[in-house]
Amino acid sequence: MLTIARRIAVVVILAATAMVSVPLAAYADSGTGGVQCSTGDARPECNVGVGTPGRPNGGGNGGGTGGPGGDGKCRDPKGKEIPCERDGGWAGSDGCYYKPVDLSPTMIENLGGQPAGEGGWYQKVCYGEDGQATTGFGGPEWIAGAPPAVSPEVLARQARAKLRLPELVIRMNPPGDQLVNLPIWLALGPASWKSQSATATVPGVSVTATARPVKVVWLMGDSTTRTCRGPGTAWKPGTNPKAASPDCGHVYRRSSAGAARGVYTVSATVTWEVTWAGAGQSGTVPGLETTGQVQTRVQESQAVISR
Repeated sequence: MLTIARRIAVVVILAATAMVSVPLAAYADSGTGGVQCSTGDARPECNVGVGTPGRPNGGGNGGGTGGPGGDGKCRDPKGKEIPCERDGGWAGSDGCYYKPVDLSPTMIENLGGQPAGEGGWYQKVCYGEDGQATTGFGGPEWIAGAPPAVSPEVLARQARAKLRLPELVIRMNPPGDQLVNLPIWLALGPASWKSQSATATVPGVSVTATARPVKVVWLMGDSTTRTCRGPGTAWKPGTNPKAASPDCGHVYRRSSAGAARGVYTVSATVTWEVTWAGAGQSGTVPGLETTGQVQTRVQESQAVISR
């Protein structure tokens, strides 16, 4: 079936995110799609956008921007602004609304058979000045070629997917209170260090964004910092308590008795790189971060440092 999207050029419009008051960093190449991510947030989110249907055959929509004024709004033939979506249908430049329908072979046969040539089955509904439907009661109808198109800016806002970075789960092992001069193994939960993907799609075009963890910076609460290039290795029972982590660990040299509330606040910040690609184009959103923290008590133990 020929849908609107197969007849219309693809454009890019990035949808505004629902996270008010959070700054946004937008990265996109014109013509296909892109990604818009929140910044300054402990757990960023990204909107993956993709180009969507515009105006076919050079007709009716003021340069393909939604009306005589080219302002991205939907208008009827008289230039009056109308809703761009209504009851599941999209507004055409003729002022009516078109909703693609997928019919079974039996239904098509009952409607007189599949017409020859390009086109598609649509539920077309027109409304009067009083807001009541004036057409569309006879069921789906065949539209040869393509129906009048809606504003590409409006439809673009519908073609998006949300990419969410995971919450950090911190593991400091051995579990429980820590001891001075005893190695600590630092690790993140498996879901905290895992690539995440989201894909936005319209017929014929898709854009996929993938967030990949790059590094984790540990602030240990005792004025020391540890940077690791991976999630760390989880300590397992039976491991020699004096053995250091093979890839990400720390040794406290003084107790937390002098710290606020007698504990150290340990934070882990993971840096993510988001890459996106689609329809022959690509881009990168670098430097997104997620942060988590825990508190730990570090005690002196003469038995640990004795020989």
